[in-house]
Amino acid sequence: MEAAGLVVQTVLNFINIYLLLIFIRILLSWFQTAEWANSAMSVLSPITDPYLNIFRSIIPPLGGMDFSPILAILALQLLSSLLPQLLTVGY
Repeated sequence: MEAAGLVVQTVLNFINIYLLLIFIRILLSWFQTAEWANSAMSVLSPITDPYLNIFRSIIPPLGGMDFSPILAILALQLLSSLLPQLLTVGY
């Protein structure tokens, strides 16, 4: 039980860090003309884009607005709320 709890806690920590990276990427997209934002985006894009592309294939950007981060964040939050419940159901 303790090993499973440690794995779940590690995955939850990873999800929280990944959510933070997605939020930072969203905020940086508002400053596309700033050089410092472009350098930060070049670091974050390879990390976050593979996951966001899953949701971009479901709902493509509409009118210049990309709604994939909203779906991606909702999916991660749903997973993080269901993960501890799955652990308690298994035991």
